[in-house]
Amino acid sequence: MEEHLTVGRVAELADVSVRTLHHYDAIGLVQPSARTSAGYRAYSAGDVERLREVLAYRRLGFGLREIADLVDDPATDAVAHLHRLRGLLLDQRDRAAGMVTAIDRELEARAMGIRTTPEEQLKVFGAQLYEAIGSAYPATRRTEPRIAARVWDALGDARTVLNVGAGTGSYEPPDRDVTAVEPSAVMRAQRPAGAAPCVAARAESLPFEDQSFDAAMAFSTVHHWQDPIAGLREMRRVARRVVVFTHDASDTGWRQRFWLTRDYLPEVAGLVAGRPSVDQLASTIGARLEPVLIPWDCADGFFEAYWRRPEAYLDEHVRRAISVWTRVGPEAEQRAVNRLRDDLSSGRWAERNRDLVALDAAELGLRLLVA
Repeated sequence: MEEHLTVGRVAELADVSVRTLHHYDAIGLVQPSARTSAGYRAYSAGDVERLREVLAYRRLGFGLREIADLVDDPATDAVAHLHRLRGLLLDQRDRAAGMVTAIDRELEARAMGIRTTPEEQLKVFGAQLYEAIGSAYPATRRTEPRIAARVWDALGDARTVLNVGAGTGSYEPPDRDVTAVEPSAVMRAQRPAGAAPCVAARAESLPFEDQSFDAAMAFSTVHHWQDPIAGLREMRRVARRVVVFTHDASDTGWRQRFWLTRDYLPEVAGLVAGRPSVDQLASTIGARLEPVLIPWDCADGFFEAYWRRPEAYLDEHVRRAISVWTRVGPEAEQRAVNRLRDDLSSGRWAERNRDLVALDAAELGLRLLVA
């Protein structure tokens, strides 16, 4: 017999007030659908599951109207909600870790009698990840023309293009009417003169009317969004065509194919756990998937770019322009770098990866979603 929980018991277990539960009931957000033997309204297992989702989204800062849209989404089941919530919580954890790092640095500075500037003090509340790595982008994050050609070809005959999570402007097609969206002030400040106009906004809430653009593109940015599914739906809303360059984190094989994650940085598995799979992302916008190989001399210094040039990962400037290194934390980073340096010196890396020398391009899970 299914267990039904009274309002009082649910309030006790969930650590919320009975008044809150009554409010959710009154607005139709979570309504107890069962009855106790005495005839009082009670929560069924399904009601509790819905309440769990509502409370989780609420504690992540979502408004009640947003939450209603999320939990009423017919395309998202309980498992999908759990995956999404896990991803949001991991993102919140990473942001908190960034704030802790910034505070630790200020404490060290103050211990040495150094006062941080007002700008530095406020940055701790900004987009910590990109604020931390953004200044390194111009040195190593350049447009790779062979990958750019794939992206631009996928845009088809689109004349107006929205670039979501545009960063410093790499991969923006030069022969189209481009509008950029970028939440990080550091990134926006580094956009070159003559770059497309850039709006300060997030993917999950694009400030444009429906079907405002011929196409919307997103390059290597989806993994930084708070809610990738919502962001992709927004792209689909504002554009007739959607092109997304991303990574298939659900394919565990790539972590074994790529020696850096396999032998030196297993923490990456924890970073990608809980993200929507590339198949989920594709189904959200009705996209087809196209694999993208990485040339051995890739000009864009993203995480996998140096698969045949391992010495590059010993360079601090290279690592600072790759968000993964910031996210795994300084202890894991230093351990991985030290081990890699030792293996390069001893010849162990060359022995383990001797088959890579003959490859001109590698398949390491990069995908193009075209809808």
